[in-house]
Amino acid sequence: MIRVLIADDQALMRQGFRMILSAQPDIEVVGEADTGAAAVRQATALRPDVVLMDIQMPELDGIAATRQLAGTKVLILTTFGNDDYVAAALSAGASGFLLKDTTPQQLVHAVHVVAKGDALLDPAVTRQLIQRALPSLTRPATSARFDALSARETEVLQLLAQGMSNAEIADTLTVSETTVKTHVSRLLGKLGLRDRVQAVVLAHQNGLG
Repeated sequence: MIRVLIADDQALMRQGFRMILSAQPDIEVVGEADTGAAAVRQATALRPDVVLMDIQMPELDGIAATRQLAGTKVLILTTFGNDDYVAAALSAGASGFLLKDTTPQQLVHAVHVVAKGDALLDPAVTRQLIQRALPSLTRPATSARFDALSARETEVLQLLAQGMSNAEIADTLTVSETTVKTHVSRLLGKLGLRDRVQAVVLAHQNGLG
C-alpha cells in the first residue's frame, strides 16, 4: 500500500483528494493537515510514503515544510499562478509538482510515480512548470559535466526531459526497465544531481528538453 498524507488548508480540496485516492486499491490516505506545521508533525509521526503538499498554507508554507521533511517524498500542489515557487520547491527537495486542477487519473498516476521514486510527473505539467520557472533557476555548475555522460546516458537524459517514465524510455530504446534505471542512476551521479526532477531542470536549462 502507498501511504499518503494530504496537506492543504482548503477542506474541500483535501476531501476531494481523499475521495479520489481512497478509491484506489493500493493507496491509503493516512492523514490530513491544514497547515504546514501540522503537515510536518503528522509526516514525522505517520511516516507516509508520499505527502501531497500545498504551497500556500498558514503557520508554515509548503516549501518550508518540505525543507523540514528531508527524505520524505513530497508532491507539491501548485497552480500556474504559483510558478515562482517552483525553483524554491526544487531547492527544498520536492519530488515533483501537480496542478490543483489535475484530473483524477493524473493525481493517481503522480502518486504512483513519486512513490516509486521516479520523481516525474505528467510531461505537459513538468514542461510547462519548468519552462516558466527557468528564468529564476540558477544554472548549476554541474552543467559543464555533460561530457562525462555516455551517448546512451545523454539519450536517456533527453527522454527524461520529455517527461517519460522509466517504462516509456525502455520501450523507446528497446531495452529493459532495469537498464534504464541503471542509466538514470549513473547520469545522476555523474552530474551530481539529487533526483530526476533536478535532471529534467538541468536538461531544459541546457537545451536538451
